[in-house]
Amino acid sequence: MSIKKNDDKINAIMRKDIHPKYYPEAKIKCSCGKTFIVGATKPEINVEICSACHPFYTGEKRLIDTAGRVERFKTRRAKAKPKIKKEKRKKK
Repeated sequence: MSIKKNDDKINAIMRKDIHPKYYPEAKIKCSCGKTFIVGATKPEINVEICSACHPFYTGEKRLIDTAGRVERFKTRRAKAKPKIKKEKRKKK
């Protein structure tokens, strides 16, 4: 069984002028310097991390620090007092 599409009905259902403009050659710029060309609704997009510099794709083990969160965690950890473990009493 074949379904015959009626273009007039499809065009009547879809609203006009509600979709954003599509840029088939939009430039994606990463903070590492790499650029990509993809299709998007904005002509130029700036990103912080891409597949060329993300540790998951590169295999490097490094911390991606956002607003000094790693340093704050390390300072809080250093200030914390180590807990002294209590010895358990043996039952007689």
